[in-house]
Amino acid sequence: MAREAVCRPSGKRPCRMQVQVFRIWDVNQKTFYMRDNQLVAGYLQGANAKLEERITVVPAEPHTLLLGIHGGRLGLACVRSGGQARLRLEEVNMAELAKNKEQAQRFTFIRSDSGSTTSFESAACPGWFLCTAPEADQPVGLTNVPGEPVAIIKFYFQQDR
Repeated sequence: MAREAVCRPSGKRPCRMQVQVFRIWDVNQKTFYMRDNQLVAGYLQGANAKLEERITVVPAEPHTLLLGIHGGRLGLACVRSGGQARLRLEEVNMAELAKNKEQAQRFTFIRSDSGSTTSFESAACPGWFLCTAPEADQPVGLTNVPGEPVAIIKFYFQQDR
């Protein structure tokens, strides 16, 4: 499911951005799903497997991506509050948002691949990484201590076909 959006960055000639859809799960095999309007990671099996959230991706620059869910209508935003960074879902149109680099910053993540896994560092909050908790059914969040066992920052990230 790929859709294209046309943009004119910095008043230059048009470019084409492809909106792509990916599956994401952490190295402990927890997938993302919505519970009580919150993005959480857990083990979905049987009939619950249909609850899995696909990640909407709009490539911004090499190795940087805008991340969202619900077909790009909810963006994964990194917001600072009192020296901490938090992950928040915000209503957006990701294809439109990608046209404005300044407004898109908090939805932008730097993708780093290491073997078969990927990590995502916030562009708006450097040093903060997308993470899941070791326990199931906990909120997806951000951490600035990626080496600690209290947060998982390595994900499998596969384009949905």
